[in-house]
Amino acid sequence: MAVPKGKVSKARRNSRKANWKISTPSIVECPHCHEYTRPHTVCPKCGYYDGVKRVEVSKENKEAK
Repeated sequence: MAVPKGKVSKARRNSRKANWKISTPSIVECPHCHEYTRPHTVCPKCGYYDGVKRVEVSKENKEAK
């Protein structure tokens, strides 16, 4: 049978789990409408990406935000 080489202290055990945390999502400012959005995605407010209008945004969608 497998036998542990030695006792692992609580501090050593818990320090392994200390770095397992969630990071905040990165946000950037849309250069067209200056709203904050996720990087590398079409802006949900204006529909622009990389300086070109990619998606037609409905009027109801603009009013909801």
